[in-house]
Amino acid sequence: MQENMRVRTTAQIAGHPIHPMLVPIPIACFAGALLTDIAYVASAEIMWADFSAWLLLVGVIFGVLAAIAGLTDFLGSRLVRAQAPAWPHLIGNGVVLVLAIINALIHTRDGWTSVWPTGLVLSGITALILPVTGWLGWAMVYRHGVGVAR
Repeated sequence: MQENMRVRTTAQIAGHPIHPMLVPIPIACFAGALLTDIAYVASAEIMWADFSAWLLLVGVIFGVLAAIAGLTDFLGSRLVRAQAPAWPHLIGNGVVLVLAIINALIHTRDGWTSVWPTGLVLSGITALILPVTGWLGWAMVYRHGVGVAR
């Protein structure tokens, strides 16, 4: 990409891209769900399983909102789609969102079965994918200038 080229985002408020404003919330929630799942497995204190369920619910809600904004940017600009990290970022975050939805449903079970083993495994897989998709997203901003005012 040329240095003087600007890749505008489609979903924005007052020139500020919406997608990067929303993504920290599901990232924090899904990472927190892994930590609270681990705490539940270690202690069998139901409070931790409840925290996981709430973190997953909030993460899924904001993840869907971030996905809508990201998909709007992706579909709204061929320059965004042309960036090398765009497709892996989209697919990876789609996988994260599907796993998180399944995990949220698993966490609606009662007690021990809400976390062990499936909930903990899904939280772990989600937490392992997020740094990769986050890296790809930051590459789109910092290397390719997506949504950056020049």
